[in-house]
Amino acid sequence: MQINGAALGLAVAAIAGLTLAFIGHPPVQLPAPVPVPAAAASSGATAFVLKSVSVDLPTSTEVFPGGATADTINANCLSCHSAGMVLTQPNLSRATWHGIVEKMIHAYKAPVDDGEMAAIVDYLATTKGSK
Repeated sequence: MQINGAALGLAVAAIAGLTLAFIGHPPVQLPAPVPVPAAAASSGATAFVLKSVSVDLPTSTEVFPGGATADTINANCLSCHSAGMVLTQPNLSRATWHGIVEKMIHAYKAPVDDGEMAAIVDYLATTKGSK
């Protein structure tokens, strides 16, 4: 007798579903409710409480090597990325680096001037480009 992988998967899922149907799902522990201030409670509005947190980010004095050729990447990228993090990335093609820099600018709103994008991509392709 041969066992079909798809049939076995379906059987396991069916058994798991039936087991949960008969014995029920384990109870979920919910956090305690946060008290609502009296003003919000009387207005009928539902409220939630925001809490501030403090995060200590690591600092680094390392900059991208290369002198003047690294000025643009140092000025634009070190506000979010450490040079060490970028320089330990795998070697990538110029097109891939271009796509990554575009993503940083358009998706993550990195404040990079259009004229500086080429210099950043050139630096990355030269320093961490495919060999």
